[in-house]
Amino acid sequence: MGTFSLSEASLKKGREILVELYGEETGNSTYERLLRVIKEALTEKGKIPRFDSGKREESYKFDQTDAFLVTYGDQFLDNKNQLFENLRRFAEEYLTGLFSGVHLLPFYPYSSDDGFSVTDYYQVRSDLGDWEDVRQLSYHFKVMCDAVINHISAESAWFQGYLKGDPAYDQFFIEVEKDIDLSAVIRPRALPLLTSFSSVAGEKLLWTTFSTDQIDLNYANPRVLLKIIELLLFYGEQGVKLIRLDAVGYLWKEIGTTCLHLRQTHRIIQLFRSVLDLVYPEISLITETNVPHEENISYFGDGYNEAQMVYQFSLPPLVLITFYQENAATLTRWVGALEQPPGRCTFLNFLASHDGIGLLPVKGILTEKEINMLVEKTQAYGGSISYRYNVTGGKSPYELNISYFDALSSREEPESIRIEKFICAHSILLSLVGVPAIYIHSLFGSENDDEGVEETGRPRSINRRKFFFQQFLAELDNPYSRTRMVYERLATLLKIRRNHPAFHPLGRQDVLVLKDEIFSLIRTSPEENEQIICFHNVSSRQQALQVDFSSTKMDPAQEYQDLLTRRIFSPNAQGLVHLQLLPYEILWLLRMPTKLRS
Repeated sequence: MGTFSLSEASLKKGREILVELYGEETGNSTYERLLRVIKEALTEKGKIPRFDSGKREESYKFDQTDAFLVTYGDQFLDNKNQLFENLRRFAEEYLTGLFSGVHLLPFYPYSSDDGFSVTDYYQVRSDLGDWEDVRQLSYHFKVMCDAVINHISAESAWFQGYLKGDPAYDQFFIEVEKDIDLSAVIRPRALPLLTSFSSVAGEKLLWTTFSTDQIDLNYANPRVLLKIIELLLFYGEQGVKLIRLDAVGYLWKEIGTTCLHLRQTHRIIQLFRSVLDLVYPEISLITETNVPHEENISYFGDGYNEAQMVYQFSLPPLVLITFYQENAATLTRWVGALEQPPGRCTFLNFLASHDGIGLLPVKGILTEKEINMLVEKTQAYGGSISYRYNVTGGKSPYELNISYFDALSSREEPESIRIEKFICAHSILLSLVGVPAIYIHSLFGSENDDEGVEETGRPRSINRRKFFFQQFLAELDNPYSRTRMVYERLATLLKIRRNHPAFHPLGRQDVLVLKDEIFSLIRTSPEENEQIICFHNVSSRQQALQVDFSSTKMDPAQEYQDLLTRRIFSPNAQGLVHLQLLPYEILWLLRMPTKLRS
């Protein structure tokens, strides 16, 4: 059995956080209990804890080879109850060499919201498999799991114990007095914030941010915090390498405030980070906060003390409006203004997910007219709109519910054009600084699941269709199917991307302002020994382009090869390159080493 050093600096930070949250006496006693939890976890790993005063340097966890597929565990159905086995077979055959990781959406027993109302955090759904299946997948891919820790199911043992008066769950949930003023609270959905429940102690009015089946946990109770820390350590024990903190911005409630992004929430995330860095330093935290950009990136903390990655929530609606308007000017300005994430952090870039396309993140970036265009196009293309209550009264569009393939184009457009547009959008995703994540339905160009919406009555079901495994494999093997064509095109981009350090998350990103119909940027590797310039025609018309390499950060004396077609482009004596881009065409031009020049 080896030894493991407990950094005094990290431990001191943990004590400070707990005292700030709970006061001197309760904070110190909670710290002693936390220390026992950490020591038990280290002992379980076969490590003997010891103390030192040193500070360990953290290595960077991501590079250009990283990309994540986002999927449900039961994505591939059959008549067996071992659906993780289907997913593992699919992943090993079709994801190897393309994706470094798999984000497994909630696979725990649940009562509603497609898994996000968890009844038992420690169990795997019996129809999926068990924790050994998760560990098996983790041998081939970095597994990301969800920590759905803002709330828990009304059917959970925790909540049922609370209702029955079990002292183990006393004050585990947030009791609110009737008629209290909650007008300042930011509401994510147009649903009641409080729900009444009958308990052995009488009627209780409880905080339910997302639905009557999702009961918010009370982090003002330190026993709840310790329970969740034990849970995160359990996930680490199962081989998980990334933990997505679902809806984490709502964690701490304080009457009279917005109850969103409170300082206490950030301090709790800092405590999670400190504990995981000690016990499972290989684990990264990802915060899920579907809010305006500046609020979102606050979860980077100082670059070392909160999340290693945050979702780039502004990107999906910005890319949509770019293609609707056939104009990349807004996207160009926004990307050009992005600052490199601090410390050892980066963005998790995506276009589609199991949820809808959030509109809050583009507040202040897009005009009201442009947001209305997104809403109108979504409805015209077969999608629907979810709304939220405003603090000032009334409600406003919160989320576009539509598959990303359908969101980008009308079904009346030629199939070939729809695919070109879709691939161009994903080339933008893959060219940006950060780590890309691709939703399972984007990997195959899935359309809206209207039947799913009709069956469940939930707008988000439009993008959550499940595949019958053998039928799906036959479709994927058909070279003329959209499923196959989209998969192959995205696979090509992913393979190229992972082989070029210019796409490293710590590499530089320089946006070029060329013409409104073109989105272009230069990616430079961290060592500055490789450069790639990416061009995207976001319009339905051919675009002639004259690029002055002598005025960019690209060498006009070099030749450039398109990584997609292998064509060679040479600047003329004035450093100019003349390009013709077909509708929705993309170019990834690699600066060729001098020794390869003809």
